[in-house]
Amino acid sequence: MPELPEVETVRAGLERHVVGRTVATAAVLNPRAVRRDLAGPEGFAAAMVGRTFLRAERRGKYLWFALDDSEALLAHLGMSGQLLVGDPERPLSPHVRARFTFADGGPDLRFTDQRTFGHLMLSEMTADEFPGKEERLVPAPIAHIAPDPLEEAFDQKAFGARLTRKKTEIKRALLDQSLISGIGNIYADEALWRARLHWARPTQTLKRAEVSRLLDAVREVLGEALVAGGTSFDALYVNVNGESGYFDRSLNAYGREGEPCPRCGTPIRRDAFMNRSSYSCPRCQYLPRGDDSPHPPAKLE
Repeated sequence: MPELPEVETVRAGLERHVVGRTVATAAVLNPRAVRRDLAGPEGFAAAMVGRTFLRAERRGKYLWFALDDSEALLAHLGMSGQLLVGDPERPLSPHVRARFTFADGGPDLRFTDQRTFGHLMLSEMTADEFPGKEERLVPAPIAHIAPDPLEEAFDQKAFGARLTRKKTEIKRALLDQSLISGIGNIYADEALWRARLHWARPTQTLKRAEVSRLLDAVREVLGEALVAGGTSFDALYVNVNGESGYFDRSLNAYGREGEPCPRCGTPIRRDAFMNRSSYSCPRCQYLPRGDDSPHPPAKLE
């Protein structure tokens, strides 16, 4: 599933190519694409005609177009969703679920989703439940989602306090979008590897310095992934021009089972985790209690 760097890459592309343009026609080609919109496919399409995309914004894994001060077009890419901009005369892919053309006659916008887990919906704007220095309006369905670590509204002290009260495994906490948004399986594993923390470490045992080190690692990983355009393991994640991201070439732990840890040379280990996998170095990311690894903890440099 696209995580913060992939969604932000798409958002930045939409800001360049779509913001400021007015919708001429809107068509829903698969009703699942707007299954959460109360107006249904026809009502959604009719409501979009004549609307101008004023801003492209993001929180975590969600992005939206502000249409005015009270309403937005909210999008979640799901497992395979793509928002693609291109020549309006190009052939229509069988996976296109919704299409928008614009009054200027320029490139159109297509929501393509092979697995149909993503969705679009018109939403009212409401006050953010996590206000920063300035009050922000966000789409009502995502007002409960916490700021991501790259947002100005992110409160590191409050996050640390909530994290250590969770009484869960640290990776589960990182994937909890009500605690911190935008982090999925890939970047959680990469950040934990950089912070030298085991994914199953109980959150209540974390010290303040370890939380700070973890957040530094999260921001570092997300920032580097943004520069690389995100992570593409297949054609299901691309930016608005159809180009792939290249951060997969920089992964140190995720998907590297059996390969030597770039830091100490110990083979990377894969563990089952929430119907997925978690990758870690059994030496660098030592679990103080309950770990079945024979390797002692590595000393921090």
